[in-house]
Amino acid sequence: MRETIATTATAAPQLTATELGLNSVGTIYRNLSYAELFSHEQANNEGKVAANGTMMVDTGKFTGRSPQDKYFVQQSPSRENIAWGRVNRPVSPEIFDELYSDVINHLSGKNIYVLDGYSGANHNTRKCVRFITEFAWQSHFVKNMFIRPQTTELPGFSPDFRVYNAAGMTNKNWEKHGLNSEVFCVFNVEKNVAIIGGTWYGGEMKKGIFTMMNYWLPLENILSMHCSANVCKSGDVCLFFGLSGTGKTTLSTDARRKLIGDDEHGWDDDGIFNFEGGCYAKCIGLAEESEPEIFHAIRRDALLENVVYDEDGVIDFADGSKTENTRVSYPIEHIANHEPRLKAGHPKNIIFLTCDAFGVLPPVSKLSRDQAMYYFLSGYTAKVAGTERGVTEPQATFSACFGEAFLPLHPTVYAELLGEKMARHNVNAYLVNTGWTGGGYGVGQRMSIAATRACVNAILDGTIEQTEFEQSRWFRLKMPKELPDVDSKVLNPRNAWANKDAFDATARKLAGMFIDNFKKYIKDDNTFDFTQAGPQI
Repeated sequence: MRETIATTATAAPQLTATELGLNSVGTIYRNLSYAELFSHEQANNEGKVAANGTMMVDTGKFTGRSPQDKYFVQQSPSRENIAWGRVNRPVSPEIFDELYSDVINHLSGKNIYVLDGYSGANHNTRKCVRFITEFAWQSHFVKNMFIRPQTTELPGFSPDFRVYNAAGMTNKNWEKHGLNSEVFCVFNVEKNVAIIGGTWYGGEMKKGIFTMMNYWLPLENILSMHCSANVCKSGDVCLFFGLSGTGKTTLSTDARRKLIGDDEHGWDDDGIFNFEGGCYAKCIGLAEESEPEIFHAIRRDALLENVVYDEDGVIDFADGSKTENTRVSYPIEHIANHEPRLKAGHPKNIIFLTCDAFGVLPPVSKLSRDQAMYYFLSGYTAKVAGTERGVTEPQATFSACFGEAFLPLHPTVYAELLGEKMARHNVNAYLVNTGWTGGGYGVGQRMSIAATRACVNAILDGTIEQTEFEQSRWFRLKMPKELPDVDSKVLNPRNAWANKDAFDATARKLAGMFIDNFKKYIKDDNTFDFTQAGPQI
C-alpha cells in the first residue's frame, strides 16, 4: 500500500512505516489537534456527541482494566527487579515476540494515529512516550492524559517507550501460550515497548505507562505514587492517596487550592511532580452541586466513556446500567484552578483515603510515622454489596501502597522511600474514611462529601492540630474530639452506632483482617516490621 502522511499545523516531521516499526501504513495521523481528532471521531463514527459538545465513546465489554491479562517479559536484567506473582505475571520472550509480530501485522496497512507525549513534569526524569493506535478516540484519550509537547519540541521528539494498541485483535493462541484469556497487555522492559490487544478500554494505556514509571523511578531513588496532589497559595502541598472510589479526584479538586494532578505523581529532591497532563475522573453520580469543578470540566475536548444518554445527547450521570465505572478524561486546563507547572515543593500533609464499608474507622485520624507506613502498605478500602456479582456484604480490599496493581517492584521499596521522605521533610499523615458511619453498608449511612471536606479542611488549615484527641480501642487511632462543621458524634465511630456490641464485633473482625493481610510484610530480620503500629486484638 502506498504510504501517505497527514500533516497539520501542529505536526512533527513526517514518520515512515519503518520508523513506526510497521510493515506498511495507509495514512499516518500524527499529533492531531483536538479539533482534528473530533472531526475524525465523527467521520469514523467512533462515538456520539453529547448535548454540550463532548465526545462520548463506548469501550465494549471491557469498561475497566483487565489485570489478569497483564504480563512482563521475564528476562534479564529486569527479572531481578520485578516482584513476580499475582500482580506481575511472567511471559517468555518467545511468546512476546509472537504476539508482537501479530500486533504489527494487525496494525500494518491501516490508517494509524500517532500521539507523542511526556510522562512526568520534571524535565530531568520525564519519559517520551509514543502511542500507536487504530482509532482517533484512543489518540484523543492519551492526548488528554499525557503532557503535550510544545510545537517546538516535536521535531526532536524521540520516544523512550512505545505503546502499540491493537484493540481490534485478540490472541487466538492464548491457551497454547498458557495465558489467562485472548486479551493481553504485555510490557517488555528491555525493548521499551508495550503491546495491547483484545480490550478497548483506554485506561490500559494510561495505567500501563504509570506501571513503567513505577519501575523506572524508584530505581533512581524517586518515589512514584498513586495519589492526587494540590497546593495552596503559600506553597503547602497535600497528597491524597486512595483506591478507586475513595474520593481522590473529588477531594483534591478544590476551588481554594491549585490542582497539581489527580492520580499519578513522583516525589524527588525538588518536590512533587505530576506524571500526567490531564485527569481521569469517575462520572457515576456526578452532580454540579457537589463536584462543580469536575462537572464543568466536561466540555469540548473532554472524552466521556460508557455514559448513558438520551436521544438528544443529554447525559444521565446517575445511570450505571453500562458500568459503575463511567469515566471522563480531560486536559488539566479544564480545571480553572490548576497549577500550570504541574509540580510544586515538598508536601506538608499526606492523607490516606479509605472507603470503609464496615463503618468502624473514624472519619479522620492522625497517624504517627510508623502508622503511616502500616496503612500505606495495607492500602485498605472495602467493596460493598451490589458492586460485583456474589458480593452480598462488605469485603475488605488491601492494595499495597494504594496501587498494588501498578507496582512492578516489591511494595516495601515504595514504602521505604515514603518513610525516608516523610522523615526528611517532617510530613504529617492522616487517615480519612469516606465510607460509612453509624453502621456498615446497608445499616449506616455514607459520609457526606461536605463532612469529609470539613475533615480535610481541618487538616489543611491546621485546625486539627489544635484539638484534643482520644484513641480508638482496636485500631489505636488518634481521633479528634471536635472539628468545625463535623458532628462530634461521628468523630468517634463507636458513638455513632446504636448497637455498641455490634460495633465492637465488627471492629474486631476488620482488625483481624488487617493483621492477617500484613503478615506478608514481616521479614525474618525484623528490619521493616510495622505490626506494632497496626490494630491489636
